[in-house]
Amino acid sequence: MSTERLEQRLRQLESEQAVRACMNRYMALCDALDASTPLAELAGLFTEDAVWEGKGARYREAFGGYRGREAIAAMFAGYMTEPAHFALNVHFLCSELIRVDGDSAQGSWVMLQTSTFASGASHLNAARLSVRFREEEGTWRMAHFQTENLFSRPVDAWNSAAHLPVPGNDD
Repeated sequence: MSTERLEQRLRQLESEQAVRACMNRYMALCDALDASTPLAELAGLFTEDAVWEGKGARYREAFGGYRGREAIAAMFAGYMTEPAHFALNVHFLCSELIRVDGDSAQGSWVMLQTSTFASGASHLNAARLSVRFREEEGTWRMAHFQTENLFSRPVDAWNSAAHLPVPGNDD
């Protein structure tokens, strides 16, 4: 294999990893979204002209859409309250697919989100994430983030003492 082809493959792998790291940092910051969240870092994960939007009837109505890094930052700032909007918030990503083409990339994930709100209510949500990324100023950032609801359910309690149905142990 030629040196040029090896360098091309290395750039591809490094770009995929940078996209993955951007998404991972985004989810980590969203997991801990409160008044102490570094808003500039969160907003910096998006390109200057980025779009963040809810897709489909349920999420379009609930979240709407935001255009530009400043508008996206303002949307997140609305969650950064004291007391925190989320008492517990954990995002799980799976079914990852990342395709890089030069200085742009497309990623998709299925996301499961477990949340307990300041009110004490809890929710389980699943969404399909479709995200376009672009390399801007040498850094991979989100250029168009779409989240589409797959299901949403209220949850009474996360840690229940209810019997776990295990084969051979059905007492």
